[in-house]
Amino acid sequence: MKTQEIRRGMAVEMEGSPWLVVTTEQVKPGKGPAYIQVKLKNLMTGSHMEKRLRTNETIEQVNLDRRDMEYLYSDGSGGIFMDMENYDQITVPVEILGNTLDYIKPNGQVIAHVLKGSVINIELPPVVDLEVTDTPPGIKDATKTNQLKEATLETGFKTRVPPFIKIGEIVRISTDTGEYQCRAGE
Repeated sequence: MKTQEIRRGMAVEMEGSPWLVVTTEQVKPGKGPAYIQVKLKNLMTGSHMEKRLRTNETIEQVNLDRRDMEYLYSDGSGGIFMDMENYDQITVPVEILGNTLDYIKPNGQVIAHVLKGSVINIELPPVVDLEVTDTPPGIKDATKTNQLKEATLETGFKTRVPPFIKIGEIVRISTDTGEYQCRAGE
């Protein structure tokens, strides 16, 4: 496939590993030939890389099977997921999950990338809504400011939230950065 055909969400083979295309941008500088700037995520190790590709290059596309899965629970070996198509339960090792379980509640839906019968990556939505289970009381009459306090969410994940957030509130968290975005529903 030509590099001009690369789109976000595709999987490609580079340096002997499958990589997921996170972003693409076609750049036409004033001098020199046009090129494609891509940000890639290694589906085996989770590392990220930015690469500049010439527009006339060819690249090999990897056909990933994308399956809807439901997160059930975790044990010492990893996370247990159920394939929504055939109801098979699959254990995804901790090395592949990374910090994914910080953002998934039991019975949460995700997309699993499967290569040659093995789950190699779990795709999360850009943001998730999670309940605050523990946070110190805020300052009375606090308004939106740059001051943040620590909060523990229902998955056990800790992040920083504005002082007006209370225990029991649902907050929207970015799965890319782990940062507070807003209250759910805002």
